[in-house]
Amino acid sequence: MPLEMNREVFITCAVTGSGATQDRSPHVPRSPAQIAESAIAAARAGAAVVHCHVRDPETGKPSRRLDLYREVTERIRESETDVVLNLTAGMGGDMVFGPPERPLPLSQDGTDMAGAAERVEHVKQCLPEICTLDCGTMNFAEADYVMTNTPGMLTAMGRMMTHLGVMPEIEAFDTGHLWYAKHLVDEGILKGPALVQLCMGVPWGAPDDLNTLMAMVNNVPKDWTFSAFALGRHQMAYVAAAVLAGGNVRVGLEDNLWLDKGVLARNDQLVERAVSIIENMGARVIGPQEVREKLGLTKRAPD
Repeated sequence: MPLEMNREVFITCAVTGSGATQDRSPHVPRSPAQIAESAIAAARAGAAVVHCHVRDPETGKPSRRLDLYREVTERIRESETDVVLNLTAGMGGDMVFGPPERPLPLSQDGTDMAGAAERVEHVKQCLPEICTLDCGTMNFAEADYVMTNTPGMLTAMGRMMTHLGVMPEIEAFDTGHLWYAKHLVDEGILKGPALVQLCMGVPWGAPDDLNTLMAMVNNVPKDWTFSAFALGRHQMAYVAAAVLAGGNVRVGLEDNLWLDKGVLARNDQLVERAVSIIENMGARVIGPQEVREKLGLTKRAPD
């Protein structure tokens, strides 16, 4: 298919994530204040959207605590920097099995399974403009960890998000996830046209080669909006690849810790580099208000 380069690109910064990166870089934010400050700096550097998880402020481990989400939300909204807020709803679907000969009972170290309402409660309380919906189950990096999102769970969570008026960002880690996302829209559980994040190179989902990227892109309906990213050293290459494929861009410390070889990055530095790549390609980086108009979002005031 011919290239349909995107000329009006928005950048999402994935600020901290839920991976075990908190001890690998001093720039990975932990506390709500640090997460909000890093998100605001990324917005000032050119990110129109900030995608936020929360972490335990003491240990840096991923958390689902409502008070942490509320504090991050309030700090970002009360700042003088405009940005579209995107909160994760991917937590609470983690299953860690025992060894191959004794898979049950599930390991208590890492297993975190919650009901649909609990997984969406922070979205209900904070009402971000966007929240994520991981549209499938997959083996995820570690040997016995399964990221679990059943069709029933996704239907229930999707209905709640639609009822709350929060736009789901469909996280697709493989083509089957896009297949199910289209089913959710066809059934009226999610509104169309939808917003999609193509998550490339995450073991063991879709690899980040360009043939697989285009297979994913070709499975996104033409009237939907998509972004794409890859992990680690391919993050910046995927800035260019996503724009060339007609999409938008995601960078940030959730997916990559490095600015250059041996140089640990801050979120705002990754955004600045993405801006440079996009503009040097002849495209324009758009801001948060243009994203709201494009996606039909409504900015919410501070509580």
